[in-house]
Amino acid sequence: MKQLRTRSGVSLLELIVTITILGILAAGVMPLIRNTTIRSKEIELRRNLRIIRIAIDDYKKTFDKMPEGPLKTGSGYPKELQELVDGHDFGDVKVGNVKFLRRKILNPLVDPKISSADDKWGWKLSPYSDKGGEDVYDVSAPQDETALDGTKYNEW
Repeated sequence: MKQLRTRSGVSLLELIVTITILGILAAGVMPLIRNTTIRSKEIELRRNLRIIRIAIDDYKKTFDKMPEGPLKTGSGYPKELQELVDGHDFGDVKVGNVKFLRRKILNPLVDPKISSADDKWGWKLSPYSDKGGEDVYDVSAPQDETALDGTKYNEW
């Protein structure tokens, strides 16, 4: 009997209680991990929207600084988002083709394997355009889903 009491070990009951506690803790952590992934994509989306909007504003400011002439036509906003990457010739011999983005900015909520390039961003057309609003003056996310903070992605 003495020998049985001196043995060290874990009983089956202690093992079950420990596994149960670990399971409860793991179940509580899993939603936090999932929300962290979503939150990081939302932060990247806000950052990408800000970058594109700054590029559109820089495009407009550069257009407004152009001297009056045959090259200064339209509202001063790009015709499409790709023009920010490809660049635009504002007629300045010293500067040449002016680019506003180094690369195409991707929407982190859209899987590039599934959707086409046209589905990445929604854009708002300029009401100030000479031809009834065909220039891009703002961008948004095309998703209708709700973010973690309760707002819609397409309202950002």
